[in-house]
Amino acid sequence: MFRLLLICVAAALALAVPSYAGNAPIVNAPAGILKGQTEGPLNVFKDIPYALPPVGALRWKAPVPMSRWQGVKNGTAFGPECFQPESKIANIYSGDPIPMSEDCLSLNIWAPANAHNAPVFFWIYGGALWGGSNADPIYDGTQMAKRGIVVVTVNYRLGVLGWLAHPGLSAENPLHISGNYGLLDQIRALRWVKDNIAAFGGDPANVTIAGESAGGLSVMYLMASPPARGLFAKAIAQSAYMVSTPDLKDAKYGASSAEDSGKALAAALHAPDIAALRAMDPAALTAAAAAARFAPFGAVDGHVLPRQLVDVFDRGEQAHVPILAGFNAGEIRSLRILAPPPAASAAAYEKSIRDRYGDLAGAFLKLYPSSDMQESIWATTRDALYGWTAERLVRKQTALSQPSFLYLFDHGYPAEDNAGLHAFHGSELPFMFGTMDRTPKLWPKIPATPEEAKLSEAMLDYWTSFTRTGDPHATNEPAWPAYDSTAGYMHFTDTPHPAHHLMPGMYRLHEEVMCRRHATGSIAWNWNVGLASPPLPPKANCH
Repeated sequence: MFRLLLICVAAALALAVPSYAGNAPIVNAPAGILKGQTEGPLNVFKDIPYALPPVGALRWKAPVPMSRWQGVKNGTAFGPECFQPESKIANIYSGDPIPMSEDCLSLNIWAPANAHNAPVFFWIYGGALWGGSNADPIYDGTQMAKRGIVVVTVNYRLGVLGWLAHPGLSAENPLHISGNYGLLDQIRALRWVKDNIAAFGGDPANVTIAGESAGGLSVMYLMASPPARGLFAKAIAQSAYMVSTPDLKDAKYGASSAEDSGKALAAALHAPDIAALRAMDPAALTAAAAAARFAPFGAVDGHVLPRQLVDVFDRGEQAHVPILAGFNAGEIRSLRILAPPPAASAAAYEKSIRDRYGDLAGAFLKLYPSSDMQESIWATTRDALYGWTAERLVRKQTALSQPSFLYLFDHGYPAEDNAGLHAFHGSELPFMFGTMDRTPKLWPKIPATPEEAKLSEAMLDYWTSFTRTGDPHATNEPAWPAYDSTAGYMHFTDTPHPAHHLMPGMYRLHEEVMCRRHATGSIAWNWNVGLASPPLPPKANCH
């Protein structure tokens, strides 16, 4: 009996602790045996498959779990990214090209060599659900993992391959639903982490989901999705946007149903049925869908996404977890396509706002005056998408008695400010990942100064300590006030500054606009604001 006990203990340890072949760590996880590489104090494992390749008949299916693989899998090089449109014009976000494949459902892990029950940071990239890669150098997990956490970066299906809904696909499904395949990928990856991360030194009961932009949207989808419940303990949403999303079956909030959008795309591609769509080359399909202006979004299907995000959070049906959420002061400076052009004059601007916002025009013009029209236009779109969302998240989690922390990233440096990009969308990423030397070629170069390094160290500390305990703190830096009854937040300029009551009036205005549009059932809430806003409905019985 004692001998049997020793054998069982030895087997358990073999699963939980990496062994070494030369300098290469070998992990025997439930998924299979994996060889990684040692990078200083870390073990790094790349291109770990978490589901079968979604090719052929598995295209537009929920991800299928893999059986345990045979032999030793080499995890020393990044895998391909999921298919996405190739950018025709280089911009500040453009990186080096990465091979694309439908066989892209993989994740990467950075873990301290001596990790045991370490907190897990699960990163979901942004890219409008059209682009992104877990191999992007800016998401390198080295500096975070050196602080004692396990970092996971995940690929998920994008664009038409990840978010297409269609009646033909719904007919194949026992629940009569379709779409949301990229979200189902994220959930499958979280289940893989739950089952396997202990073998890499991580704690499956202490997983923090985190993402920026479409990754932040994905964090909210996961918080709202019943199938994701219990797979994470905390959430970080950076520049997320709680906009209206299509209903699967019905036209609502100014959008066609997701199924009708899928039918329209199939018609544009001259595909008579799902078999014809599945027969298409993935690169050609992706490019054609983008050219046809297919818009990837989650679909409210009553199961994976049960309701509109605003309704889930209003009803308290989201995951009851601590949250850290925030946005950047210059979000729209690098996303100017989302903002309407200026009016011909200040007087024309004010008239248009009064015509569109009616009884709320006074509050609107106080926040977004005509005296600096361009800045007001950018700020309007920023706040309607990102500022309102961030504060809404911390308010709703606070109402559930969950620790909630809000931030505004408002840091600029010479190359960025000289380009008119102060605190642009995504500019916090190299600071919170500690990858300031790994930004894309056209990204405004971050100077290698002690001041920039100190800000990055502080953000790394705050983010990793939240991942560890749900309470963001940083060595020799000020305490981050919880949002709670004092409306606390952290203002990141050249240094972190605790503050209270972010942009007074901003949240109230955009919450009222959303509520009135929501009450009609026929008007979207997204970037259709300011000079691009439809006439605002009359006051509704808002919550």
